[in-house]
Parts: sequence; structure tokens; C-alpha cells
Amino acid sequence: MNLKNYVRSVADFPKPGIMFRDITPLLKSSQAMATVIERLAEPYRNLGITAVMAAEARGFMFGAPLALALGVGFVPVRKPGKLPWKTETFSYDLEYGSDSLQIHVDAVGPGDRVLLVDDLLATGGTVEACLKLAQKQQAEVIGAAFVIELAFLKGRSRLPGLNVESLITYHTEDPDE
Repeated sequence: MNLKNYVRSVADFPKPGIMFRDITPLLKSSQAMATVIERLAEPYRNLGITAVMAAEARGFMFGAPLALALGVGFVPVRKPGKLPWKTETFSYDLEYGSDSLQIHVDAVGPGDRVLLVDDLLATGGTVEACLKLAQKQQAEVIGAAFVIELAFLKGRSRLPGLNVESLITYHTEDPDE
């Protein structure tokens, strides 16, 4: 299955000059979603992953079913003020500004082997924040998995030493790529 067929390119969203890669057609197809989860899980099945960590909101769409496929727990990474208990916070830069993310202080810890998941790897700020949060809690981050990678934004450079997997790679902003 060619997963690129399930990604729509939308010019000038959320602001002029941005080529947005829309995953809603992929989410609409149960067959495409099943393929995504299977392909994301495959490289990590025998690596002793104990938790999948993903940032809201689109990361949850892939992180939770991936955790189920791997038979491990899911760790939600949320925006400030959304978690009801003690949290760790990490602030970072985005493609379109800056933000902060949080996890519960007991979300992961020593001995945990974490897989980071998101729908998109662009500049790498969000996933780097997830990496730093896991490392703050002394968990070992094994890898990072993405549905889409915008390789021209060089987000992988923020994840040195990690096994990084992406299912769809765009090398330019060309809508026909």
C-alpha cells in the first residue's frame, strides 16, 4: 500500500508559504491506519520497548494504537495545565512559534525503554521535547517513529543516536512529490 496516496497537500496552511501535509484521508481509511500501525511497530517489536510516548493531539492517534500493537503502556505528553498531577515540563521551539510540553513525574523512569511517536517529523522540536522529558526521568529512549518526515527541515539532527523510522518522506515542499 502506498501511504502517500492517503496524504493530502494543502498549500498556505496554517500560514502563507507552508505546504501542509494533511493526514485526515489516512485517518479515514481503516486499512491505511492498520498498515501504518503495523509498519511503525515492525522495527521495534524485539527491542524491549516498555512504553510508547506521544505528544497531543495527532501523536495520540498513532501512539495509543502502536502501544497496543507492541503490548506496552502509553504515555501521553500534554500541553501545560492538562495533566492532573505533578509534572515535568520542557519548553521548545516549533515551526510556527514556541510551546511547552509536560508528562507526569512518574510517567516513565529508570528501566523503561521508550519509543517516541508522532505523526510528523519537521524541525524536531516537539519530539526533542519528548526525548528530554523521558531523559529527565532517567528512561532510555530507544527510537522515534513517524508517519511523515519533512526531510528538508532536518528534524533528525535533533535526535542524535536514536533509531529514527518514518513511513513517508518528503524531500521538498513540492505538492506533487
